[in-house]
Amino acid sequence: MIRKNSMRIRSGTHYLAAILTMGLYGGQVCPLVETLKMDEWLTLLAAVFGLVFILRTVLLNSTLKKVPRRKHTPAQFFIEMAWFTGAGILIAAVNKAVFGFPGVESGLKMVLGAGTLGFFMATDMGLARERKLARELEASQQNFDVDPHYFPMTLKFGIFAAITAISVAAVVLLVVLKDLGWMMSLETIDPETARIAVIKEILFVTLVFLAHVLNLIFSYAKNLNMAVSKENTALIRVTRGDLDTRITVSTYDEFGVMAQYTNEMIAMLQKNAREVRQTRDATIIALAGLAEARDNETGDHILRTQNYVRALAVHLRTHDRFRDHLDEETINLFYKSAPLHDIGKVGIPDNILLKPGKLTQEEFETMKQHTVLGKEALEKAAQNLESNNFLDVAKEIAFSHHERWDGTGYPQGLAGDDIPVSARLMAIADVYDALISKRVYKAAFSHDKARSILIDGRGNHFDPDVLDAFLAIEDEFIAIAARYSEFG
Repeated sequence: MIRKNSMRIRSGTHYLAAILTMGLYGGQVCPLVETLKMDEWLTLLAAVFGLVFILRTVLLNSTLKKVPRRKHTPAQFFIEMAWFTGAGILIAAVNKAVFGFPGVESGLKMVLGAGTLGFFMATDMGLARERKLARELEASQQNFDVDPHYFPMTLKFGIFAAITAISVAAVVLLVVLKDLGWMMSLETIDPETARIAVIKEILFVTLVFLAHVLNLIFSYAKNLNMAVSKENTALIRVTRGDLDTRITVSTYDEFGVMAQYTNEMIAMLQKNAREVRQTRDATIIALAGLAEARDNETGDHILRTQNYVRALAVHLRTHDRFRDHLDEETINLFYKSAPLHDIGKVGIPDNILLKPGKLTQEEFETMKQHTVLGKEALEKAAQNLESNNFLDVAKEIAFSHHERWDGTGYPQGLAGDDIPVSARLMAIADVYDALISKRVYKAAFSHDKARSILIDGRGNHFDPDVLDAFLAIEDEFIAIAARYSEFG
């Protein structure tokens, strides 16, 4: 409603300005108008422009309901131009019929004056309609399909400049001719008086044209700024990784084409990024599955542990100690990287990896090397990459998920907060799943048994706050285990 009223106020302001401009200066261009009383002339202008404004509003609303949205801007322009020029014709007709103005010269001057003001008004209202359309399309998430044979903005601006120059020249010429005729009709004239009168007239014409031209420049600038800002905002978002952004295509010009091709480019980038992510995820699962298969584990272990990690991270994201480490992107990286936690097991000999009984101390030292092997494998994968957050997270999980809170873990003997957050989460997930799963060397434990063992590890094996998070969401762990059960 506010936008609709603003359009009505804008058009009404143009009509009022036309009444005042022609009322104050009509007699300076047409000597016959000077023969009328000011109240007669202003009453005529108010009546004609008031009638035209009402008829124009009815026609405009009716037309805009019938024509497609893409034609609203040109429809607005031509209707405004036609009715303003029509007002000039009607004024000329009344002057001739009621006041008896002879000839056609006076009528042509009225038509030229009203047509010139109408051109400025129509251009301004067309630009305002273009902005209104852009807002409506953006709100409804709709777009125009740009025709390859669009009307260039550069051509529009060239036509506007040419018509403005011609109009200014024509009106100034009328003023000069009128002043010359006025001075020649006087037998005696004070040069200073004549000079002041001419300067006033030229100053008035200049100010009127300047006001209209500046208004259109600002109006054009609003439209250009709107188009450029949308383009820049979209490109900035894309460079920051937001490939869901799109630009509303709301004009039939260069900016509409730019917006359309920008959207196509973003859609292609989004498609390629999705394919890369899908390929990456499939490769992760394949590699992790290979490692788990050698360890007599199933792919369900991979799915369970990565979902445990995500559940813990989501719960801890508001915790004072973790909120700076667990934003949405990081949680997603943890989730995607978790399946590679035991990738280093591919380098452990079968006689150790698959041994059903307890490992000797020497065998256990060999088994512990799977953390180092995993780190080295992921480092090699990242060698030719400038930066890869995913591989960095996968590497720290693979390398550190057997570290213990009290510093007695391996391979580095890290303690407390020196252990990466991702590895601390993985430690809970990995141990819990190992406890509730059947292995060649043990039967599956119940949730309650596993829970009891984890609690015993609070503060020595596990970060106390991470263990507390597990206890707070243990129902989620049970649900995840059931969802991805190898017997389900």
